[in-house]
Amino acid sequence: MNLEGLEMIAVLIVIVLFVKLLEQFGLIEAGLEDNVEDEMETATVRHRPEALELLEAQTKFTKKELQILYRGFKNECPSGIVNEETFKDIYAQFFPQGDASTYAHFLFNAFDTDHDGSVSFEDFVIGLSTLLRGTIQEKLNWAFNLYDINKDGYITKEEMFDIIKSIYDMMGKCTYPLVREETPRQHVENFFQKMDINKDGVVTIEEFIESCQKDENIMCSMQLFENVI
Repeated sequence: MNLEGLEMIAVLIVIVLFVKLLEQFGLIEAGLEDNVEDEMETATVRHRPEALELLEAQTKFTKKELQILYRGFKNECPSGIVNEETFKDIYAQFFPQGDASTYAHFLFNAFDTDHDGSVSFEDFVIGLSTLLRGTIQEKLNWAFNLYDINKDGYITKEEMFDIIKSIYDMMGKCTYPLVREETPRQHVENFFQKMDINKDGVVTIEEFIESCQKDENIMCSMQLFENVI
């Protein structure tokens, strides 16, 4: 995988992996005919999802797509919620040669929008809808939220360094044997050179969106996964 521009499109890596993970565990199954709506009413779970009609209105998935996603979600998460350790286990399977725990932590926090320590089916499909079917503005807002670790409305160099380093850690030295400590730092400097328009040392969401929209590679990349399910 080419690391050029990694600092600006890292979030897209996780979209691909997340979708592939869904496929691997059978969470995306073409032609599933089971009536999952009935299961939503009768299954014994700790967290019951909202009605399909409401989720259909809140997302850009059809009722059938939501049924398929829910069947897979319930099979893997009978309690109806996912905790952070589950995210870490998922990414550990994809990157056995690296340490994916930190990146999984950041990703979990991006999906856990109400910060209650768990990701419900509603959290899951709303986030997935944004990543796969959202407008460019919505996708970039989601990406900015991932990078803005402390949620203060700014991306600092340390926050970006933490994200980029977590990606290198996840990939592992077997994938990138020549990576040195200064390599993530260089990506951070490249990011800020492009994104920090007023050179005040932080990147606002306005700067982030404006810079991304001017980058043809980013714009093309963000449209690649709209029809995966």
